[in-house]
Formats: sequence, C-alpha cells, structure tokens
Amino acid sequence: MKKKWLLALDGGTGSFRAVVFDFYGNQQAIAQREWQHLPDPRYPGSIDFNWQYNWPLIVECIQELLANGIQADEIAAISTTSMREGFVLYDDKGKELLAFSNVDARSKQEAIDLKEQFPSLEKELYQISGQSFALSAIPRLLWVKNNEPTIYQKMSTITMLNDWITYKLTGRLSVEPSNASTTGLFSLKDRSWDKKLARRVGLKETIFPPVIESGCIIGQVSQNAAKLTGLSAETPVVAGGGDAQLGSIGVGATKKGQATLFGGSFWQYEVNSATPTIDSSHRIRINCHAEKEHWQFESIAWNPGLAMRWFRDAFCQSEKKQASKEKTDVYSLLDQHIATIPAGCYGMYALFSNEMNFLELKHAAPSFINFALDAEKFNKYTFYKAIMESAGIVTYGHLLQAETLTGESPQEIIFAGGASNNSNWCQIISDITGKIIKTPIVKEATALGAAFLAGVGTGVYQDLEETKTYIKWDKCFYPNQENHDSYQEMYAHWQKIYHSQLDLSNQGLTEYMWIAPGVK
Repeated sequence: MKKKWLLALDGGTGSFRAVVFDFYGNQQAIAQREWQHLPDPRYPGSIDFNWQYNWPLIVECIQELLANGIQADEIAAISTTSMREGFVLYDDKGKELLAFSNVDARSKQEAIDLKEQFPSLEKELYQISGQSFALSAIPRLLWVKNNEPTIYQKMSTITMLNDWITYKLTGRLSVEPSNASTTGLFSLKDRSWDKKLARRVGLKETIFPPVIESGCIIGQVSQNAAKLTGLSAETPVVAGGGDAQLGSIGVGATKKGQATLFGGSFWQYEVNSATPTIDSSHRIRINCHAEKEHWQFESIAWNPGLAMRWFRDAFCQSEKKQASKEKTDVYSLLDQHIATIPAGCYGMYALFSNEMNFLELKHAAPSFINFALDAEKFNKYTFYKAIMESAGIVTYGHLLQAETLTGESPQEIIFAGGASNNSNWCQIISDITGKIIKTPIVKEATALGAAFLAGVGTGVYQDLEETKTYIKWDKCFYPNQENHDSYQEMYAHWQKIYHSQLDLSNQGLTEYMWIAPGVK
C-alpha cells in the first residue's frame, strides 16, 4: 500500500495529541486526550507523571485515528515530542518505577542542600550542560535517592517523556539530545551523557541509555504495540525531540541566528547557534537543538498565557457569555476595544514574569502599577492590553540577552503557539522588539516538527531544508517606529520598577509569583 502519512505523537503539559500530516505538511487528522499529572499526597510540591493512566490514552488516540479513515499501512513513519524536563525511571527489566512531570517541585530541599554544600557547583555544571538546578533532573534524582531508596536502588535507566513514548512503541530505551540535555547530566559539546556530572553530584553513573540523534530511526513498532494500537509492525519510529526544539523545526528555524518565539502558558524565546556558547552571566539556558550540530539559547517568560487566562476568567464574564452566544472568541471581543489605547497604556505597567536569570529564577508578586482612578482610561481593556505589553517587554529583554551572546540581532522573529493567533498581540510584540514578526499558518508547530523528523528519518524528505518548502506562512507584522521608541523608554522604566517589586518579595512583604527550588 502506498505510504502517504506521517504520524506525530505529541505529549504536551496538559494533553496528548496524535496528529496525522500528509507529506506536504497539511494536517489531516487529530485525536486528543487530557492526561494526568497528579500530586503524591505524601510529598508537598510533587506532580507525578501518571504513566499507567496515560499510556492507554495514547493507545486510544491512535486507535481513534485508525478508526476514522487513516490506514495503518499508509503511515510512512512515526515520531514523538513532549514537554521538556519530565522524565521516567525504569528498572533493569524496562518496567517503569517512577515518573516526574515537568512542573514537579518536590526537590526543594535537595536544591538548597546542593547550593549550601557546594556553592560553586551549579556554575560548574552550567559550564558543561547549560542547565541549572532550577529545571534539571539532578535535584529530583537526589530526592529519589533520599526519599525512595528502594526505587533508587532498582533504578536502571532514565529517559525523557518523548523517549518513553518511543520506548512503548518499539521496546527500545534511548534518548535524543534536545530533551535529554535539559537533565543537566548532558554534555552540550559532545551531545551525549557526561557521567562525570552524575559522579560530581553523587548519582548513579549507570542509568544512561544510548543517545540517538533526532531524525534517526530507533526501530519499528513492536508486535505488542501493533496489537494494542492497530499500527503496522513494519512502521519505523524516528527519534523526535523536546517541544520547543521541534516547534522550531515546524516553523523552519534550523539555521544559525534564526529566532523563534513560542507563546503558550509559558513563552520561550529561542535563538539558534552553531556552537554551544556559554553565557558568562548565567542568565540564558542553553539546549541542544533537534537539528544536528546546532544548539539554542533559550529565555523563558513565566506565565504570560496563564496570566491572560486568569484575567479572562476573573474579569470577563460578560464577554464570555457574549462569545458563547455569538460563537466567537472572548479575546476577539476584547480586541475590539484596544485600538485607541496608546502604546504604554497611559503609563501603567503589568508585572508578571521577570527576565530570565537562570541561576536565580524568581518572579515578583503579580501586580498592576501606576494607574489612575480614571475609568475612561483605566478599564478592563487597558489592563488587557497591559498584559500583552508585559509579555512583549520581557521578550524584548530576552532578545537583548541573546544579542550579548551572539553579537547579532535577527531581522525577524517567527512567532508560533496559541498567542500568535492574536493579531493585536503580534503587532505589540513587533512594536516593542522593533522586529518583523512572522506567523505560520500551522500555529501549533511542535507536532509538525515531529512529522518532518519522521519524514527525514525515513527518506520522505532529503533533509530538513527540504521540509521548509512545505511550511505555509500566514502574516507578517512590521514595527511602528513611534511605538517602538515609546516602548524602549518604557522598558528602561520597567526594569527599575520590576527590581523594586522583586525587592518587596525578597523582603517577604509580598509573595513571589514563582521562585525556583533552592533560590533565596
């Protein structure tokens, strides 16, 4: 039977999606399920990844696709992607022992102990891995050692969540560099495990599976997985990658200097590099790209999408009713009222995420500041636009951070993810950064990136360069110079205001919006 489909299996933070694309990058079918990350009541801050519950959901999604017109024999290849930082531990027979979601925060004490006992260690590890204790696997693995000694003793292998999906399909344990590099136990330069790092922090050196580069075949669907899912046992499974890196591939950002912005619950600003340059100020995260021989500088804005959702649910009940009645979007109703609000929202600032400071990740208490009791100027629409501007201001700061490392400034930024559907937000980002903002038609680019890798690994495409011919572009937004000049002045003020607000949280007078384990 003629091959004509590529299957992407995408494990996001809140849900799993199985997405079918044709060879031209067109989405043909999708099946989605919400999946579980539950706290362990014994351990504050814990958020487990519930593999027992979630694997059957993946099976259901695949079965749904096959029950609705997709023929298993027509699938040329499969690849996987997932949220980063989440990982699974296995025993020597390949049975899952314990799994962590990316937002698990049970290892606060382990992070504190590492910082107190070895004050220079985090910087030393950063020089090799590009990671900090805040998001890496190191504190959580030490937590297992300290709190679940039986599991630690049995622990034989670690993989990331996207690698767990490929393992369930093929029976082969492996990792690929883009997500494995987030563990903090990976050499950026070598794109492989660094056992010396494990030894340095007192962890096992025997838990590391083979590394297979993204876009290379891991194996074929096993007989057992084929029986469960309905897939063909002859279908190749190709190494995928972390969500941000595969999103970059899905929008064609595989070359040195290209910049991408992914706007979801969190916002990631990514800049490609041909070398694993280390930030001497330790502000930027460095990861392996899913494109071989490339790396990415990454700065993360905490919660822009969550802040917008909170605002919608807390203050926009009338718009929600109207949107339901008119079968439209709440944000499109709000957008109708912000055209006359000037850049800078009359001098009001919305404070949520701080700029990236990887070894000292902490964010001031959420606040709106410098508004007057003037309902004509300062109403829900002004606050709505201010939230948009706050994300743009942090993105501008991240752009400047990356420029200090690369010595270059991108001419354009590719903007994907849910926030890129909002034209007003796109224009605000363009005005603040002073850059052309380019949006793809396929806004959720991560699954498309997985499909492209599946095709590269099996010869559907000659290389990733060829896949770019199938990426379709939606709009370009050009900066308004007058607005940009205003925002540059606003950015300088924002930095001082944010520092003052952060100092209030440092003094214990306000609650941090978020603070990394071990950071004081």
